[in-house]
Amino acid sequence: MSDQQIIVTVSGIDKVGIVAKVTTALAQYEVNIEDIKQTLMQGHFVMFLLGNIEKSKYSFKEIKENLINTGKELGMEVWVQRKEIFDNMHNI
Repeated sequence: MSDQQIIVTVSGIDKVGIVAKVTTALAQYEVNIEDIKQTLMQGHFVMFLLGNIEKSKYSFKEIKENLINTGKELGMEVWVQRKEIFDNMHNI
């Protein structure tokens, strides 16, 4: 099922509303959040999120572009990958 799962990574200077803005963007694009982890390292915010796009009517590309734009609005770096590609990169 990893072909329907995405990994979203968000990184940048901590500020109020990061999680709210990213999860709202995911909800608008009908992405189900399956797992989420976040941490703060000396004022630097990092979040890893596992989402499922199986029931979304939007394409992976549309979802990815929306999340990257959401990151730009927040002044954050955002990376979006299909989980199967993420897994394969880390098995090399």
